[in-house]
Amino acid sequence: MSRNQFFFKILKKRFEIQLTYSIMGTVYLILQEGSGGNFPIEEMEKEKNRHSFSGSIGFVLAAAGSAVGLGNIWRFPYLAAKDGGGLFLVIYLILALTFGFTLLTTEIAIGRKTKQSPLTAYGKLKEKWGFLGILACLVPVIIMPYYSAIGGWVVKYLLAYLTGQGSSASADGYFTGYITGTAEPLIFMIAFLLVVAVIIYRGVNHGIESFSKVLMPLLLLMVVGISAFSLTIHATDESGVTRTGLEGFWIYVIPSFEGLTVKGFFTVLLDAMGQLFFSLSVAMGIMIAYGSYVKDDANLVKSINQIEIFDTAVAFLAGVMIIPAVYTFMGQAGMEASGPSLMFVSLPKVFSSMGRVGNLIGALFFAMVLFAALTSAVSVMEAVVSSFMDQFHMSRTKATILETVIALTGGVLVCLGYNKLYFDIVLPNGAHAQVLDIMDYISNNCLMPLVAIGTCILIGWVVMPKTIIDEVEKTGCRFGRKQLYIVMVRFIAPALLVILLLKSIGILTII
Repeated sequence: MSRNQFFFKILKKRFEIQLTYSIMGTVYLILQEGSGGNFPIEEMEKEKNRHSFSGSIGFVLAAAGSAVGLGNIWRFPYLAAKDGGGLFLVIYLILALTFGFTLLTTEIAIGRKTKQSPLTAYGKLKEKWGFLGILACLVPVIIMPYYSAIGGWVVKYLLAYLTGQGSSASADGYFTGYITGTAEPLIFMIAFLLVVAVIIYRGVNHGIESFSKVLMPLLLLMVVGISAFSLTIHATDESGVTRTGLEGFWIYVIPSFEGLTVKGFFTVLLDAMGQLFFSLSVAMGIMIAYGSYVKDDANLVKSINQIEIFDTAVAFLAGVMIIPAVYTFMGQAGMEASGPSLMFVSLPKVFSSMGRVGNLIGALFFAMVLFAALTSAVSVMEAVVSSFMDQFHMSRTKATILETVIALTGGVLVCLGYNKLYFDIVLPNGAHAQVLDIMDYISNNCLMPLVAIGTCILIGWVVMPKTIIDEVEKTGCRFGRKQLYIVMVRFIAPALLVILLLKSIGILTII
């Protein structure tokens, strides 16, 4: 045998061995990943290049920022006042630690396990369940336009208080006059949307995380400060009755069982459960997107606990901010307002009643609301942008531009829905609606419960809870509520969600 033949034989043998190892490694990765139709090397490279939060603090603040939005500020206090004060708080807390915890844990774990956005994550868990990702992605697509419009309203009111026009903002017809205008609502909506788009364009670390680390501490500081002030106020009405913020606080926290029936209890239960969707940002793909940016060595149990605590505290403080102030200056009747009427009609009247300090408090309040709206809007847009990036292999720049155009188009329709495109229809649940209300109904009343039900079925009965439990425990952390999680995701949560869906769409009327 010649020297060249000998070396050729050695090289051939090495190549065969290397090829065998490569094939075996690829087969192993395919089996490990469940294939999902993706080439393993591509998947590995994709996951390697995927951005991630720098640490747990960044993730918790971003997730909490998503959770702390307009739903906490204008919906939570109203529901608490309507549903027996402390009774609502107790039920909400129990649901947050059980029902909310289950959905939050599931979505964050799905995101980290798959390293995918909501549009593609479900399909990677189970190929035939990819449709659930489409539904989950539709929610933020629908929400972003009208959230931008409402964000524009907040900007308008903040500017009014910053320029000393708080008394004008409290006048009858001010809010209606503004939203029925043509130019101003569009301008402020576009301004709000562009700020959100710039943050998303900057990416996970330099955009979302950096933004959350600055804004969330400021937001919390403002919430605590305004809450403390709200407890110190007092006022005497025309009939000579003096009310204090502390009296309003006790109305807020002390449970009221007066006239409570079985139907009334279920109403409180479903109200609290519906509020959790807003409070925790679940069933809209956001937590899956954020979960996909969490590093594999992060302690999910600790992070989820921190998000629960942060969100519940801010939701409670939102009530402390608003209920005592409204009660002091407007009495029990003033606490019946909710949504836009609470924030843009009732509260400006409260600030006006405070005298000279009211303009300052109003400015601080709407600055706080703007921060909350921005952090939530950022998470909503990111859920869509990350989905475009994963599904269509777009760059972040192109995906951000596309979602901005979609949100802008929808936002224009929402703004024009109060003037040029105005109409009034009755929804299946009996509510009167315009463009914004229809979009809100479709996303919140229909799609979100459907997504949550589908997620529970997928995890509880198809891929099994162990899939999520293993992901949570893979860093060695103890999953203390493991058994609770299994029972909730398989039985209790789906049952409650079906009831909520039927009630939301107007089919279930007995409770």
